[in-house]
Amino acid sequence: MSDRPLLLEIITALEEQGLDRDEYQLQRVINIEALERVVDSASPQADTDLEIRFSVGEFRVVVTPSDEVTVKTS
Repeated sequence: MSDRPLLLEIITALEEQGLDRDEYQLQRVINIEALERVVDSASPQADTDLEIRFSVGEFRVVVTPSDEVTVKTS
């Protein structure tokens, strides 16, 4: 992952979709420390199809080891 914390990447991606911080509580959706360990364990240079998906309200979040956090509406 990047030098920027994964939690901040996810929050930024959600806010870019118009979701306010008071509209969600990520700690109820996912264990961010466990997510970081899984993502960090996969090398971005390796040929891997690792994607971690979870939902926050009406949004679907996809995290990959190549510094990519994508948020789409369900």
